[in-house]
Amino acid sequence: MADHENSKLDTVIEKVSDKFHGSDSSLDSDDDRGSQESSPKSEVFRLFGREKPLHQVLGGGKPADVFMWRNKKISAGVLGVATAIWVLFELVEYHLLTLVCHGLILALAVLFLWSNASIFIKKSPPCIPEVHIPEEPVLQFASALSIEINRAFATLREISLGKDLKKFLTVIFGSWILSIVGSFCNFLTLFYIVFVLLHTVPVLYEKYEDKVDAFGEKAMIEFKKQYAVFDAKVLSRIPRGRAKDKKED
Repeated sequence: MADHENSKLDTVIEKVSDKFHGSDSSLDSDDDRGSQESSPKSEVFRLFGREKPLHQVLGGGKPADVFMWRNKKISAGVLGVATAIWVLFELVEYHLLTLVCHGLILALAVLFLWSNASIFIKKSPPCIPEVHIPEEPVLQFASALSIEINRAFATLREISLGKDLKKFLTVIFGSWILSIVGSFCNFLTLFYIVFVLLHTVPVLYEKYEDKVDAFGEKAMIEFKKQYAVFDAKVLSRIPRGRAKDKKED
């Protein structure tokens, strides 16, 4: 009788231990599975080392909503106004001062006649709101603009002192590309092209993000290989600037 009870106790202990071992193995498998699932996510390549969503990179506010076509009516309206302005100034060859003066003449004439005619036709005169430009946004914009200009001047000074050869080559190449683009179109056309690209490239990139990032990763690897070869054969043989040598000493 005692032996029978001991055998039952042993079987119960074995079942309990099997359950614990099974749960431990399932937990281990879940941990392994979670680590396998989390590791590819951490290794996903994004262009320019981007960690935030594209909407937040563009500012996350109303301008980002316009560029990402969150409201299609507003985005289409902004793009349509920009296209109309480009057509007026570039194709019709309308001048800015002429357009402003003609618009001012038309608006003042309509409002003046409406205000005086309202007495005779017994209708309410036009409600013209008072317009005031707030001081704080203007100061914030001026402060941000001055910071960016000073940063650009500091970068140019650093390049001129021969401290960063990579930045020097980047600025030279970028200026050369802009000079080529400027020889084919004026500033207004260039501004309009950039504006259209801001309304099309982010949306297309968000739609085909994975494919573009995969292609960008391959291109970045190839670029690093070519740059390493160029650095070993050319850049490493160029003597450094005096300012950098003094800093190292």
